[in-house]
Amino acid sequence: CYLFHLFLYSLVSSSPLTPGSSGQHPLVQNQTVTEGRTAIMTCRVEYNDQTSLQWSNPTQQTLFFGNKKALRDNRIELVRASWSELTISISEITLADEGMYTCSLFTMPVKTAKAYLTVLGVPEKPEIDGLTKPALEGDEITLTCMTHGSKPAANLRWFRNEKEIKGAKEVNASGKTFTVTSSLQLLVDRDDDGAAYTCKVDHVALLQTPQQTTEVLEVHYAPRVLITQSLTFPQEGQYLKLECVSKGNPSPDPVLWTKDGGELPDLERMIVQGRELTFSALNKTDNGTYRCVASNHLGTSSAEYILYVYDPNAMGQRGPDHALIGGVVAVVVFVTLCLIIFLGRYLARHKGTYLTNEAKGADDAPDADTAIINAEGNTHAEGKKEYFI
Repeated sequence: CYLFHLFLYSLVSSSPLTPGSSGQHPLVQNQTVTEGRTAIMTCRVEYNDQTSLQWSNPTQQTLFFGNKKALRDNRIELVRASWSELTISISEITLADEGMYTCSLFTMPVKTAKAYLTVLGVPEKPEIDGLTKPALEGDEITLTCMTHGSKPAANLRWFRNEKEIKGAKEVNASGKTFTVTSSLQLLVDRDDDGAAYTCKVDHVALLQTPQQTTEVLEVHYAPRVLITQSLTFPQEGQYLKLECVSKGNPSPDPVLWTKDGGELPDLERMIVQGRELTFSALNKTDNGTYRCVASNHLGTSSAEYILYVYDPNAMGQRGPDHALIGGVVAVVVFVTLCLIIFLGRYLARHKGTYLTNEAKGADDAPDADTAIINAEGNTHAEGKKEYFI
């Protein structure tokens, strides 16, 4: 390499200085390339009088002098070489290739231009740790997402079923790259069962192919029970289905049906199938309190349903609420009539008083107002009052 530089110097020294050489300047641009891709380094001269161009790396090793390759590196190739341009390519870029590259124009004196090659470190696919399978309702767990190899430092984002949630971020340098960690603290609830937690990496080197990892949380919890019925007002002879709706993990199967604290009395008409209790034809003997009990290794839960079988002949066509509605309507009508009678008597009393006073003062009065005034005077004078009952 030392002999090669002496050779270059001898070429420059032996070449005559042309009149326009003092106005010649190499032109370069900084480059940013993702790790593993190919970098294109171009050096141009607007006005060149057959003066050679050279590219050298950050350690000042000559890569190409004109169209002649100086460094034995199969990744480095010549793209274009002329008096006005020298372009080379560096494939399979690594972080070690980052640095300041120099283009030299061998005039007297030598003129140079520097271009910085920035290499983006690609973050690795994130990994999620801390997931307990299964988790128990009420547990406190910490999910940790980690990615290595990013440059600059990547950003980690958490999602719960595609809804973003905030985590605690930590960045640590590891040589030229960074290790990024994000933690998420959870108080596990039964609603978290089956929830998908996704850790996504955001980085300038991953604009087209984002990196992410998803873990599905499994939660075990004690059952909860609810009884639903197929009829609102069950009647004798009708078919009735009671369903024990129980939710728990593990699933609380099978469920246990009882009546009034004991076993079901008539298994020919009362049929238990899975979570359902059916009555083929109801009768009065079916009245009572029915209980459904569901259990798993985390706990037991139960619900009750009070069955009352109605007589279809007593209910008739009106239904059980019509008598109550009729009574309420009767009370409202009675109160309304009382108010109308009271208001009518009140208006009649005041009207009679006005007419009587007007009649008293009507003698020798030119109008009604004067008649009323005269009547009031006469009333005080005579000390007489009229009452209407």
